[in-house]
Amino acid sequence: MSLYDEGHTIAGWTGVAVATTGCAVAGCGVCAPSAAGVAGGLVVVAGSVLVTWALHLTGWGKPPGVRPRAQWSLRSRDTQARDGHPGCVGCRLAGRGRRSAERERRGAERVAVPGKAAAEPAPLPAAE
Repeated sequence: MSLYDEGHTIAGWTGVAVATTGCAVAGCGVCAPSAAGVAGGLVVVAGSVLVTWALHLTGWGKPPGVRPRAQWSLRSRDTQARDGHPGCVGCRLAGRGRRSAERERRGAERVAVPGKAAAEPAPLPAAE
């Protein structure tokens, strides 16, 4: 029995399976001198990154760090994926996490003054 969450997720296993297939195709291309086989295998390996990233963004991956024990099952989806994970490069590349981090920063800047209504937050800047 494992004491740590090793990050086994649908996104991770699928990405590894696709990358392994790409490596096998590239290896066959090397053994049977075929530039097309090697190139095709490398394209499949690059595609594994995109497949893993897409699955992560749809909630089948995991955020950086250790998950609670209840979420260790492969069947559990990440409910926070839509908002983006703090410190996650994949979420940053997809444009997620910036707005929630900006909201938290602005919320911390607002201070309630007794006798005055709380100021409305300024609109968030458009995504870059």
